[in-house]
This record gives sequence, structure tokens and C-alpha cells, in this order.
Amino acid sequence: MPTDLSRRRFVTLAAAAAAAPLVLRTLSAQAADLPKLTPADPAAKALAYAEDAATVKHPAFKPGSHCANCNFFKGAAGAAYGPCQLFPKNSVAAKGWCSAWAKKA
Repeated sequence: MPTDLSRRRFVTLAAAAAAAPLVLRTLSAQAADLPKLTPADPAAKALAYAEDAATVKHPAFKPGSHCANCNFFKGAAGAAYGPCQLFPKNSVAAKGWCSAWAKKA
């Protein structure tokens, strides 16, 4: 009996491992399809979003902070735009910034 359970577990894990790349590919394709966030968007205004951190004059801005090194940014390394957990319906500029910036762990 224990052999059946371990086989069942193996088959379940193998199926999950086989499906993982498909799920990841779908998620990254969805991220690529997100419209770019504009500073005029109400959510962007609320968080003082700017597409270029070099132009930010916000009191909370720390030199060297930008979306690409923020904990909420989920874009690929080197990508110009990527998904952000704070703006789930849009992609943000990697060189952008908002007042919710948190250093990537």
C-alpha cells in the first residue's frame, strides 16, 4: 500500500512540474500585453508615479531608487517595462518611480 501512495505522489508532482512552464509562459505573455501606465492615471497620480526616476522631485524620493530595483516590480531583468503588484492592470517603466517604492529584498 505505501508504494501506491508514493507512486501517486510521484505522478502528481511530475504532472505539476510538466505544467509549470506552460503556466509561467502564459503569465509572462499576459504581462507583455499589459498597457503602459501613464502618469495621468488616477492610481499613478495617487502614488506620484513618474516614468523616469531622474525627473522626480518628490520628498520621499531616494537617489538610486527606481521601479527595476523595487520589491513590487515583477518585470524581467533588463526589460524596459514590466508588471507591478501595485498597478495590476498596467506595466510600469523599469526606470520609473512611485512613492510606494520599497527596496527589493
